Amino acid sequence: MIIFDDIFGGFITLFSDQYAIWFVILAGFVGIVFGALPGLTAAAAIAMMLPVLIAYNDEIGGLAGLAFLYVIGKSGRYGGSIAAILFNTPGTAASAATMQDGYPMTQSGRAGKALKTATVASAYGDYFGEMVLIFGAVAIAAFTRQFGPPENFAIYLMAFVVIGSVVSDSIIKGIISTLFGAVIALIGEDVITGQFKMTMGIDELESGMALVPLLIGVFVISEVIIQAEKAAKVKMVDLDAGKVDDPSAHYFTWPEFKRCIPLMFRSSIYGSLIGMMPGLGSSVACFVAYGEEKRRAKNSKEWGTGVVEGIAAPESANNAVSGPSMIPLLTLGIPGSTIAAVLIGMFLVNGLQPGPTIFAEEPPLFMGGQLINPREFIFGIFAAGLIGIACYALIGYFAAPFIGRMIALLPTQYLYPFIFMTALAASYSSRASIWDVGFALLFGVIGYAMRRTNFSAAAFIIAFVLTSSMEEAFRQSMIISSNGLLVFTSFEYQGKFSYAPIFLLIGATVVGFRVWSTKRAQTSEAE
Repeated sequence: MIIFDDIFGGFITLFSDQYAIWFVILAGFVGIVFGALPGLTAAAAIAMMLPVLIAYNDEIGGLAGLAFLYVIGKSGRYGGSIAAILFNTPGTAASAATMQDGYPMTQSGRAGKALKTATVASAYGDYFGEMVLIFGAVAIAAFTRQFGPPENFAIYLMAFVVIGSVVSDSIIKGIISTLFGAVIALIGEDVITGQFKMTMGIDELESGMALVPLLIGVFVISEVIIQAEKAAKVKMVDLDAGKVDDPSAHYFTWPEFKRCIPLMFRSSIYGSLIGMMPGLGSSVACFVAYGEEKRRAKNSKEWGTGVVEGIAAPESANNAVSGPSMIPLLTLGIPGSTIAAVLIGMFLVNGLQPGPTIFAEEPPLFMGGQLINPREFIFGIFAAGLIGIACYALIGYFAAPFIGRMIALLPTQYLYPFIFMTALAASYSSRASIWDVGFALLFGVIGYAMRRTNFSAAAFIIAFVLTSSMEEAFRQSMIISSNGLLVFTSFEYQGKFSYAPIFLLIGATVVGFRVWSTKRAQTSEAE
């Protein structure tokens, strides 16, 4: 099959790059450490690394840089389980469900078993999701390649309303977060008329708001503020306390693995399906899997007291999100997660426009002293993902307790100030502008306020990234339309079938269902 030839070619492309494989191995470790640091996330790590990789893109090559960021996204999701299990503090929101059974196992002297269960389940789910990505993205891209501007605008609008309505506990707050991101994205020069919009007379805003300082402010500086507010050192339970003599208490045994295979398979399906829906992400997947598998379990009353199933379910679902969350980006140009939104910057630097044409053979890209066609480049990223999973799994399986101990010893009174200064330096380096440092600080405060008031930072960032493409698709649709706005509700334009009304209907249905389910929940609570 052609797809298997592409996968094999992806490995050849990856190993032909002198830096890529080493960056993949490094990313496996870096992501785990960032994910295990309470409060910090893979998105924060990627946001801080992005400007450096962009600056040295010509020296290291685009494949190495993108592979590095992509694998950090994977290993960072796994790293959160270390903090959840050892510190009773989820390193990421996606590992909150893992904490419910992971920490009780640590308290009873079975931290080794808990960590190894999380490692095996994470790798299982991640490989499952990566296969869904590889086969699903190619098939969907072949279908979406025929879309024109009306379908593209309808898809973007659908993504806006779906993300705005589902990523927050409050539909209103989710929509407001999305609209705020769109407004910020509109600042700068109009691509059609050349006029400046909402610049308030500030010359530095004429080129628009840069993505890097925005990301660093919302994800890194806001977290530093929160950690400073807590001003408390992470306390890890004594791993030697309560230890038992049974060697099986420190390992994820073969009988336990066999018992968890059906559970991990189902949880990986949950995670993959949720990952393909823009804006939902790992935090939703882990709780869906935990709740569903607890409902199905014969020993459901034991869940929450320290059972391996309570770790295997959320961790396999959590990491299964990683690959499929890239499908909307690679097939439609819509980031399915905040990590995917950050990766857009590296794609564009390398001359790749995320969307259905990204799997084309032409035009070739010049990287690392050689010409590579875009399809080979993308399958090189897929190969990096497959190897990256093995890397973080090996590191996590044998070194997770050691990493946890080192993190517990870190002096937080120095750690977070260092991260803060690094974030400011990264903001400046993106465009060598002191204004970008100011914007990072501003959006750090805004991001902190959003998190404290339950507005959605994810919806804000994804909307910011999508708005320019959405505006372009709208204007192109108006140019080719003879019926004005009706082009979006018509099943035909320029003599061909249009899927635009279908996407708009899907968006309206999702919003309607969300409103109905919210009202139903409120009615149940009132009763």
